Amino acid sequence: MPRPFSRACFLWGEPITVPRSATRADLEAKRMELESALNRLGDEADQAVADPEHRRDLLGRILFGLYNILLLAAAPVVLAILFGKKRCRSGLVQRMGWLPHGLAEECRDGQTIWVHAVSMGEATAVVPLVKALKRRYPQDRIFVSTVTETGRETVLRRLGEEARHVYFPLDFSFSVRRALDTVRPRAFICVETELWPNFLRAVAARGIPAVLVNGRLSTDSFQGYLRLAPFFRRVLSAFSLCSMQTDRDVERIVRLGADPRRVARTGNLKFDQIVVDAASSITSRRAELGIRPHEDIFLAGSTHPGEEDAVLACYARVLKACPGLVLIIAPRHIERADEVMASAKAHGLAVFLRTALGGHQPSEGPRVIVLDTRGELASLYPESTVVFVGGSLVPVGGHSPLEPAACGKTVVFGPHMDHFAEVAEGLVSLGGGRQIANADELPAVMTALLEDRSRLETMGKAAREFVRANQGAVARTEALIAQVLQE
Repeated sequence: MPRPFSRACFLWGEPITVPRSATRADLEAKRMELESALNRLGDEADQAVADPEHRRDLLGRILFGLYNILLLAAAPVVLAILFGKKRCRSGLVQRMGWLPHGLAEECRDGQTIWVHAVSMGEATAVVPLVKALKRRYPQDRIFVSTVTETGRETVLRRLGEEARHVYFPLDFSFSVRRALDTVRPRAFICVETELWPNFLRAVAARGIPAVLVNGRLSTDSFQGYLRLAPFFRRVLSAFSLCSMQTDRDVERIVRLGADPRRVARTGNLKFDQIVVDAASSITSRRAELGIRPHEDIFLAGSTHPGEEDAVLACYARVLKACPGLVLIIAPRHIERADEVMASAKAHGLAVFLRTALGGHQPSEGPRVIVLDTRGELASLYPESTVVFVGGSLVPVGGHSPLEPAACGKTVVFGPHMDHFAEVAEGLVSLGGGRQIANADELPAVMTALLEDRSRLETMGKAAREFVRANQGAVARTEALIAQVLQE
């Protein structure tokens, strides 16, 4: 009999069914089966309360079961939300596990590598790695999955010859099983810590090597995951390799339970990606945007609510020192373009939508252009004079400053750069970037840069050199993946 305040746990086994027509011998066999199951559960319970390691694994199993219960309970709401969003409907059938007809027969040979990149940013980052894998394994077909339409467009535009696009299944067991039965990958590669528990456990159960590439853990994500460490310990055990961006990311994923022997620091794939973007962005967009050769460009990329007003107020003040400056705002979500337009008008500024220009030449003078197109922002960095990276004045973790840095542009960003903490620190320390404490500092910083073109050019060169010095993540990651596939 347990004493008061004793440690206890609850375990249960699989149901034991006794048929109505059971004979005496059948009943005896079932009795012995039940006795054996109870003894086994008793031994597991004793070990669980005595062995901390086993106890953590047991807790992970319980949390995994709870995850699936909650997932199934939320299924009607999840499906209703996805169906209610027009941009999500086109991929919903595939996300339920029903991939295109005929795919199962095509993939029967087991020569498929599945790469998962959740959205546009991750899909863009993995482009050079997918190209490298296709060169190394030309006999393999490569599927790149996303969950967003912008991700799909990126895959089709950037990897149309090297890979095919599919939508990633929802994490219901039946959707995962159906998708894996169709694709039959010989390897699964996911980008930037996109962890779907049921999918990863199913991959591990089938003996498919899983690799995490360009892995990173923001402070908020890490602290949240740490509260459920036993659960994520089980999830991370599915990985044959975790290829992380920074030493901080390595430390964090090991603390979450990843096997240290399977974790490596390979750097950020985006350092290699932007070489392609910078080289392909030389063609001038000035004529298309109606910007004269003598006009300067203030480019605010990937902005969020609360940042546009700060940028617009900054622009109005900077115009006093640089009257020939044109502001281009690229909201992170182009669906907000009308909202940004309204904010610009409220500041008394002339404003145009990018798609409404259509070769039209606006009158010369101060004006704002709101970028409501996808995939165009990177091509505007080479043309810009000063750059502000959004997501950094509001607490969303910041966006990548690497693309403008690779184009030799001085990068200005706010205090919230947790997603790119080491990149931001490196740019600032080498003189290629400027971090401000709040929105109030933005006008003075931008004015000082525009008034000192020599300093602006020197900082831009430092930013470009910082990018070049940190390239090589694609080659390192590719080599490690090759080792995993040879095991």
